[in-house]
Amino acid sequence: MRTKMDEGKWKQEESRKSWDPFLIVPFTDGIEKPGKCLMFWHFVICSVLGLLVCALGFFSKSSLLMLITVSSQDSTTISNQPFALLILGCVLIVPSVLTFIKCLWKMAFKNSNLPSKEVLFLVCGIELLVSFGTAVLTMIAMPHFDIITNVMILNSVCILPAVLQALNPLMETSISKWALVPPLLSIFFVLTGYVLFFVGYQMEMTHSSAGSKDIYLYIGLAIGSTLLVSLSWWEKFTSFLNTKALGRIRHNLRHSRNITYLISSSFRIVVTGIVVGAYVPLAGKNWSSIKNVSTDTITIVLSLFAIQVISSALCHWFGVIACKMHAFRRGFALPMIFITPAVFVAFLFMFGMRYKTAKDASGVGNFSLTLYCRDFDSTLGNGVEVAKQLFRDISHGLCNRVGGQNDVHMALLVGEFVTMWLGLFLSTLYVWMMNTDRIERTTQLYLKPMYEAAFIDQCSLLNIRFYSREQEYRLKKNSEKKVDDEPLMIYLCATMWHETCDEMIKMFTSLFRLDQHRPKHSAKKDNFCFESHIFFDDAFIEKVNKQTGKKKLYVNEFAQFLVEVFEEVYKGFCKDNSSFKDQNTQNGEHKIMPTPYGGRLCYVLPHGNCLYVHFKNKQRIRHKKRWSQVMYLYYLLGWKLTRKYFTSLEKGESQKNLERRLKKEKHNTYLLALDGDVDFQPSSIMLLIDRLKKYPKVGAACGRIHPTGFGPMVWYQKFEYAVCHWLQKTAEHVFGCVLCSPGCFSLFRGAALMDDNVMKKYTTQATEAAHYVQYDQGEDRWLCTLLLQQGWRVEYNAASDAYTNAPQEFHEFYNQRRRWGPSTMFNIIDFLNTHKQTKKKNPSISRLYILYQVIYLIASILGPAIVCLMISGCFSFIFNWDPNLCVFLATLPPALYIVVCYKVKTDIQIIIAAILSTVYAFLMSATVIAIIGEMVKQQTFMTPSGLFLIFLGILFTVTALLHPQEFHLVIYGFLYIICIPSGYLLLNIYSVMNLNNVSWGTREVASKSQQQNKDTKNHNILDKNCMCCGWDTKFRISKYQKITSSTEQQQPLLPQNESQDEEVQPPVEIDATAEECWIHQLQEKSGEIEIVEDRLDDDEIPFWEGLIQEYLKPIKEDKAKQDQLTQELGSLRNKVAFVYFFINALWLISTCIIQSVGLYVSIKFKELNANGPLAEDGIMHLEPIGLLFIVTVAGLLIVQFLAMIYHRLSALTHLMAYIGTEETKQKPKYELLDPASEFA
Repeated sequence: MRTKMDEGKWKQEESRKSWDPFLIVPFTDGIEKPGKCLMFWHFVICSVLGLLVCALGFFSKSSLLMLITVSSQDSTTISNQPFALLILGCVLIVPSVLTFIKCLWKMAFKNSNLPSKEVLFLVCGIELLVSFGTAVLTMIAMPHFDIITNVMILNSVCILPAVLQALNPLMETSISKWALVPPLLSIFFVLTGYVLFFVGYQMEMTHSSAGSKDIYLYIGLAIGSTLLVSLSWWEKFTSFLNTKALGRIRHNLRHSRNITYLISSSFRIVVTGIVVGAYVPLAGKNWSSIKNVSTDTITIVLSLFAIQVISSALCHWFGVIACKMHAFRRGFALPMIFITPAVFVAFLFMFGMRYKTAKDASGVGNFSLTLYCRDFDSTLGNGVEVAKQLFRDISHGLCNRVGGQNDVHMALLVGEFVTMWLGLFLSTLYVWMMNTDRIERTTQLYLKPMYEAAFIDQCSLLNIRFYSREQEYRLKKNSEKKVDDEPLMIYLCATMWHETCDEMIKMFTSLFRLDQHRPKHSAKKDNFCFESHIFFDDAFIEKVNKQTGKKKLYVNEFAQFLVEVFEEVYKGFCKDNSSFKDQNTQNGEHKIMPTPYGGRLCYVLPHGNCLYVHFKNKQRIRHKKRWSQVMYLYYLLGWKLTRKYFTSLEKGESQKNLERRLKKEKHNTYLLALDGDVDFQPSSIMLLIDRLKKYPKVGAACGRIHPTGFGPMVWYQKFEYAVCHWLQKTAEHVFGCVLCSPGCFSLFRGAALMDDNVMKKYTTQATEAAHYVQYDQGEDRWLCTLLLQQGWRVEYNAASDAYTNAPQEFHEFYNQRRRWGPSTMFNIIDFLNTHKQTKKKNPSISRLYILYQVIYLIASILGPAIVCLMISGCFSFIFNWDPNLCVFLATLPPALYIVVCYKVKTDIQIIIAAILSTVYAFLMSATVIAIIGEMVKQQTFMTPSGLFLIFLGILFTVTALLHPQEFHLVIYGFLYIICIPSGYLLLNIYSVMNLNNVSWGTREVASKSQQQNKDTKNHNILDKNCMCCGWDTKFRISKYQKITSSTEQQQPLLPQNESQDEEVQPPVEIDATAEECWIHQLQEKSGEIEIVEDRLDDDEIPFWEGLIQEYLKPIKEDKAKQDQLTQELGSLRNKVAFVYFFINALWLISTCIIQSVGLYVSIKFKELNANGPLAEDGIMHLEPIGLLFIVTVAGLLIVQFLAMIYHRLSALTHLMAYIGTEETKQKPKYELLDPASEFA
């Protein structure tokens, strides 16, 4: 309810709007939706994938059939059939070799369970039969048939899957009986194809005197072999059999698939080798003949082998990518099902074209197919000799089949193909209706890890899992409803302190975008709702009236800025100004209330979602970021999630049902940790949700963080962040787990945070010096360490972008990294110390990943020594000084800087570091130019420095090309290189030498006494009046923001009638009798958004009081404890500094000793001239330590580069799947931050 004074102000404001409608509107991005360009590229990529799958499958099948044809005893293309059979056997074992390598890779980087004896016996037995059937079919039976028959008979491997598929509707009452029709028709067509197959060769035997009765044997072998091969997909079509034995086998196989297929693939290789080795002597051939193989035979056979192997592997891989991109129909099913018709038509077309050519050349009017087959050797025509020979073999087989009664035989041949192909199509009809989640794992899409070389299209289609994942978890308890189908609840939790107005605008704009993207009462495909919470640290100040002595509690200027910024952003997202008040009323009341920790402001966003701002009073509740996180963890996961189940239990509900429901809700509750200056799009959250929703063991996921700002310091960080995300984070994600999910933009699973030794341990108050470094200086990294140690996986999604402000000043950057560096090192050491226990709990942590982290840690510790050697190399290269003198000169400034850091204050340390950084930058620039000049002068790049520089340039350029949207960051690469001494030498020294400084370092403000001492001076600096367009404008400039508003609108930070008579009290215990004036203060600041005063629920007050008493009670200053802590931190700093610099000194001394010994221990190798040959007298010497450094760093970069390529493909797949499945949204009826809205 407005007072008369408020009503007067409101009328005055409305009057001013009638003649002052002109606005200053900030530029902010609206919701990023897949635009026409992106949708076009999605269409192009998926279509190209489909064409590639079809083309590669065509080459795979064609080359296999031609290889089978030339291995026949009747072939005239090659003269050595045993060699062709040997290579054909190699073709068959390539998928088994790839399976072996893939399973070995997963075992190296993931934990794998041992299979039970019954699983091992069953799977290995079936795989032995499958491999035996494949070998007999392709190497014994098929060489005796024509190539068209071979195309046809490969489709018959769908017979047993069709039979089992037909049994499923009979066993499952929930499945419609109409589901029987496709598999029954498939069985009918395949059996018809078998009959036509037999009848065709029976007719050939009847009309041909040259036919051998052995053909019946080969027909029987072919049919029997296809039945054996069709056993390969037994697991897929037996899930409807609910016997305990099969259920136990499937459950065990699901958890031991890597080791099981590692062993079975080995058996398959052995069986195939035995069949090849035994068949050659049985066929009357001699293995000794492969010693004398002609060059033409080697060329033809190995060319077909290479084409088949490469095209098969790529066809399988592109097929998997198409499925993951949700291009099932156009990218997978359609290309796969048409591979066989394409091969069939291609061979018939070739045969027909040759027949037409021969007919035209003969001049005979009645030139029949019989005449052509009688003398086809003379009608081969001109062309490549190899092609002519291959066509002779193909024509020979076809002419034997259709050379007699042409029409009947051709009709039978076509009938065989059509019936067999229809059988395959109908048995895999379910693939066309597949509907899976985004970013499905390959193991969830495909039944077997690899393809079958002889059945690239049949295997790919039949290998797709038949059922939804519900039946995969049938044996699990309470599986009647999937956990993934439960609605998701996402809490957006931002921490704020001294954010500027611009930073607040970014944050609020991001929240409003999400509100617009996901209204509260909307039915969306991605079923989730969200709440936003902002936890505002140190928001209150206490004033004492000079006249009455009465204490009053207000919020500080930053809290007031939040209310003002929110109102203006709210206006920008409303449909129009005229309906702003109505919409504000329709959405519900905005409330404000006092709380035990300070105060709460409850906003309702335009589309119904809620935003809660929690103002913290540091005299009532513990402040700083980690304690704000503890506050919202216990409030959201403890109070709002868990307590209601305990309440229901007290009312008598079933404990078992409550535990099941609580487990589901914990699993489907996510917390998005945010910083107060972050800017993100709804799509970024959706991509992170996909990872947690799809993979139950993922406890946290982070996105790509982009630093924003301007200036050289920000440019340096842009490239630094890019390199860390491009290479380091991707390598951690691929080989193990990401060690740090940054608190500025990361999604956490509630079940992971609520796990043992995570949330409870996160509340631990630092009592030791090392705890202050590990717990409080890098709280996000410590939280991830706790998650990893408890067995949860942390992942990185490169397509999920978020933007945050980066330090723009040198001193702020150094203070920020002074916290990050030691915290990172302490957490990695903690992680390595507990790696045995972590490896047992966490399946993503392996010995190789631990080794990778050890090497990375050693390289990080040796950073100063490596940079000193780099600088000494600069001296030696530019000035040609003695190497040991160069090492001494390079080490002297860092050594003096260490002494300086012991003696002077941090501000002076940073100033000195800035000066040295500038000097080093000039030196590095000169060195780079000198290295390039030396390579040009010597006309060779085969020098250690030249090779390393070129290697880095190529690596970073190629990496940037794989990130086209970020390619422009390469421009800052040169700045990054010349700043290496500052970032890896001086910064490391500064961080180690200031280990005892546990202050935050950024966004710090002066103490109250310091502010009072500088009050007069700051007053003159901060206020400025000027005339702008005839209007009096007042600029208030502080350390953090610049605010522009009209003089008539400008209001003091406190009510005018009170601020003159009140003074700010020093931070003391808040008096319970202090008047809560902040509520009326914020109501006035809110302007047109009416905020109603309310009170906290009675049952919530005891929760906050208990939480504060137990975990968040403000820490009272204890002089004795502070002195003791100072001593402990100093002692820790001294110990760490001694070990750290001692290790670096050892490295430097070892290098100097080896340089003193000289040529005796150096590694010699000749230089290469620009044109390639070795120089006659150019010999280079490289000491072993230098070589070790180059090899180690280059090895790490190469490993990270390979991991980055794999991760880029995964990110592209995820992004394309998101674009293809994201719902098309109608164009909004209003524009974001419409110019008609009022934004001051």
